[in-house]
Amino acid sequence: MAKVQAVKGVNDILPAQVKLLQALESAVQEIFEQYDYHRIILPILEKTELFQRSIGEVTDVIEKEMYSFADRNGESLSLRPEGTAGCVRAGIEHGLLHNQTQRLWYMGPMFRYERPQKGRYRQFYQIGVEAFGLHGPDIDAEILAMLSRLWKKIGLSPYVKLQINSLGTLASRAAYRERLVAYFTTHQEQLDEDSQRRLQSNPLRILDSKNPAMRELIEKAPKLTEHLDTESLQHFNLLKSYLDNIGIEYEINPYLVRGLDYYSHTVFEWVTDALGAQGTVCAGGRFNGLVAKLGGGEVPAIGFAMGVERLLLLAETYGLLNSSSRNPDVYLILAGERAELHGFKLAEQLRDSFPQLKIMMNAGTASIKNQFKRADKSGARIALIIGEDEMASGVATIKYLREDLPQQVVNFSELVSSLHSLILTK
Repeated sequence: MAKVQAVKGVNDILPAQVKLLQALESAVQEIFEQYDYHRIILPILEKTELFQRSIGEVTDVIEKEMYSFADRNGESLSLRPEGTAGCVRAGIEHGLLHNQTQRLWYMGPMFRYERPQKGRYRQFYQIGVEAFGLHGPDIDAEILAMLSRLWKKIGLSPYVKLQINSLGTLASRAAYRERLVAYFTTHQEQLDEDSQRRLQSNPLRILDSKNPAMRELIEKAPKLTEHLDTESLQHFNLLKSYLDNIGIEYEINPYLVRGLDYYSHTVFEWVTDALGAQGTVCAGGRFNGLVAKLGGGEVPAIGFAMGVERLLLLAETYGLLNSSSRNPDVYLILAGERAELHGFKLAEQLRDSFPQLKIMMNAGTASIKNQFKRADKSGARIALIIGEDEMASGVATIKYLREDLPQQVVNFSELVSSLHSLILTK
């Protein structure tokens, strides 16, 4: 019978990778809590309408990449392709955004039907942050400072660099859009198929093209930063002052854009050259128009998302993140039915007395010799041996597996205090 395999692009996360994932999540939680960001857990399943209204019906995500289906009541539902829309929906639905500020973060799987490649999957994990209710560039700078601190925490700082840009206000961007369309229209024969399609629907995305044949044409296009209104220029200059003041290095990338109308002012990416052409590790920006677009009020917002798989690839490549798993402190070797029953109870008593220790009990039938092999392979520091002779005498034998020390025989009644002195005080 043929083996059933995982769905293409949906990967298993095996124990070794889980340890890296847990180390990353621990670092993220520690840094985000320093800045008083609070975790929110969002549904994986949402109404398709949410993403159609937020992302737009003519985008690749909606047209080609979403996993959508009709439920038994005929309502169209989708596996979430990103987290921002669900976070905004939850904020509106539960009254978190009205006349309030919120600093939120989330982590979990997202789903997009696209070609699987290195670090990119059809089920992939993202960590995201959204801050609501704050207008000024200080919150933009705080988010970038928080990310910079996270990179330092996990050892990633030497391998990533920050790129920033400003999209201006909706009005200034609309004026710039006209100039951009006029420019590319005069060079329409040089546009590739994707850019031809985007020329009227989403011309700013042409600037983000990865086609090297279009690089020269794009470099000669009008620059958005040269067409900013006074408000946007002040916002961008003040953001740069904040970053300069705390020593965060950045470069201005005039081709860094977001194609959706609700984005404004600051956009940013942390990029690396260690993962090939797909070099973005973390991307974000201001989306001041999204809350209103989804039925809430005019609420300023900024956020970002980072791909967990890409971070873990970097961590593995450069040996980052302390993902080592602590070996058991004590391994119980048990021989005979009475010893197995007593050992089972003893293991639970030791876990009650020493919640900080890892207690591993031999399970399954095995000779004493094989149990010692298992104990040694586990990496445990101490073997606690209980056989028929020990049961008859009411004692346990303590054998050191990693140190050249004589073994000891201890009464059951004194075992807790003996282990305390042997393990916790050394």
